[in-house]
Amino acid sequence: MTARDSRDPRDADVAIASAAPEAASVLDEEPVGGVLGKPYRALSIGIVSVVFLIAFEATAVGTAMPVAARELDGIPLYAFAFSAYFTTSLFGMVLSGQWADRRGPLGALAAGIGAFAAGLLLAGTAGAMWQFILGRAVQGLGGGLVIVALYVVVSRAYPEALRPSILAAFAASWVIPSVIGPLIAGTVTEHAGWRWVFLGIPALVAVPLALALPAIRRTAAGPVDPDAPVEAFDRRRIRLALGISLGAGLLQYAGQDLRWLSLLPAVVGAVVLVPAVLGLLPRGTYRAARGLPSVVLLRGVAAGSFIAAESFVPLMLVTERGLSPTLAGLSLASGGATWALGSYVQSRPRMEPHREKLVVSGMVLVAASIATAPSVLIDAVPVWTIAVAWAFGCLGMGMVIASTSVLLLRLSPPEDAGSNSAALQISDGLSNSLLLAGGGAAFAALGGGMAGAGHTAEVAGSHPAAFTAVFLPMAAVALAGAWLGTRLRSPHCVH
Repeated sequence: MTARDSRDPRDADVAIASAAPEAASVLDEEPVGGVLGKPYRALSIGIVSVVFLIAFEATAVGTAMPVAARELDGIPLYAFAFSAYFTTSLFGMVLSGQWADRRGPLGALAAGIGAFAAGLLLAGTAGAMWQFILGRAVQGLGGGLVIVALYVVVSRAYPEALRPSILAAFAASWVIPSVIGPLIAGTVTEHAGWRWVFLGIPALVAVPLALALPAIRRTAAGPVDPDAPVEAFDRRRIRLALGISLGAGLLQYAGQDLRWLSLLPAVVGAVVLVPAVLGLLPRGTYRAARGLPSVVLLRGVAAGSFIAAESFVPLMLVTERGLSPTLAGLSLASGGATWALGSYVQSRPRMEPHREKLVVSGMVLVAASIATAPSVLIDAVPVWTIAVAWAFGCLGMGMVIASTSVLLLRLSPPEDAGSNSAALQISDGLSNSLLLAGGGAAFAALGGGMAGAGHTAEVAGSHPAAFTAVFLPMAAVALAGAWLGTRLRSPHCVH
């Protein structure tokens, strides 16, 4: 069953009651000791460690990437090292959803971690830029497989009362990497070489694998109904997944090359992408239908608007206010802690009856923080204003991102958890790419592409309008997300 033609979401208790006996028995147990209680300890430590390592790689790779591209004579192909990861991860997400729904998440998770490690090894041993890009593409495939499989593990191995807590732990596992990842990567790159940023991580995967895989095998292995015949993979969805990856890649390419000739790949990308998106996201997503479609759409709106805006904050501080890159990066460092705090807040049981209001409040904080960012273009405004604003924005994001994950699992029947989790991640990743491309195009069109041409703001020139053209539209998108937060409760849900 595809995400688009899935039946209306049912009440979570009914949904879980129809799952495998093992999953139902887990739900019925009183969660003693929380996610670190004896029944869940090894599983929780294992899967959170996997997220931690992926987070560390994600925050560290940006530091090593410029050095790697320069050494491999690949500066002209620099952007493709990022887009290759993104496009293959979209395909991996859909494949993982199919795999997990039909045969359980264990195989998809193991294959994803293996592919992620193989991609790191390919990139770390690259002798040419094409091999480096291939490694990043293999990494993306593995990352897409892993993230969706982890959501299915959470859906099947944890009772509903513990899901907000384990998802909050996922968010918290990004805090330390976001602070120390660039510092460690910079030190390793300077003293040992950029290759060890990639080659060192696969060796660290063995420990979380040893902890997580046996626990997953006990609690979430196999299909939801072991007695039912195993369905074949939906070839139509696989084709759509390839279409969404190809279309996104073409649009990214067109957004980086502002020439009339770029209209051709842009049009081809849109023609390929639109039907693929409509086929992979839940029916009604594009019109913000109540319940699951709005949850999926909100995830994209929140992630895309915030990440697109955040990408331009350090550049603005360096070129317009003369900060060093280190200080500009540190202006966002507190966000990791407040993001985890927001995720923790939403996980509290007393917040459960107010989850929709929590999401609306979170999106208002996100919109306000993005709208505040261009105020530092005025010299009289202290530069620390952006740090305070971003701390509040990350607090809102912590509440929203974790809540959309909780709501998605609640509104998804167990047999559709994989497909719907894939839809959530597709919305997240696709909106990041498209809004970044749109913001980047507006920035370049207003002369912002010259903002980094010199070493200082005085040499490079001032382009406040270009930055404003990024932040204010993204704030408007985030504000639209606050409206979406009022449409998350399904009319078919009895909660």
